[in-house]
Amino acid sequence: MKGVITIALREMIMEKYGKEKWEAILKNADLDTSLVMLPISDIDDKIVLKIINSVCEILNISLVQSADAFGEYWVTVYAQKLYHSYFINVKTAKEFLLKMDLVHVITTKNIHGAHPPRFEYELKGDKTLIMKYKSERNLIDIFVGLIKGVGKYYKEDLKVTKLENNKVEIIFP
Repeated sequence: MKGVITIALREMIMEKYGKEKWEAILKNADLDTSLVMLPISDIDDKIVLKIINSVCEILNISLVQSADAFGEYWVTVYAQKLYHSYFINVKTAKEFLLKMDLVHVITTKNIHGAHPPRFEYELKGDKTLIMKYKSERNLIDIFVGLIKGVGKYYKEDLKVTKLENNKVEIIFP
């Protein structure tokens, strides 16, 4: 996994809970507190998952709560700094979500070693979108949190339901 994910998680924790909490999370995950992460660095998926699990333990929250907080932070704060160009001329959450597979195709071409998830779409009328999450990482809960973050960014009350471990239903207002 690319370092941007862990860097965003670190920034979120440090902003909300402080440096000491982040260091406690790393120690709990048996990682060096001076761990260096660069945005395009490859971070072993197992390390990232250890950090995510440690966040849940140290903050005494569920994976879903952690994923929702990360999703909101990623979309409304972190992505605005690095990936703002993807938001330009996009007016709705639905429009943005329908663009994500193409964004990940571009990412895969432009960043060596990037393996972001891919998506398949099924529209059910004007208000319902089924997104199939295609990744070996099985981070569907984080995907759900990111979708909720997209809703917050566009100020839309999305109803997001995990249908399966690789499929999500989004109902737009």
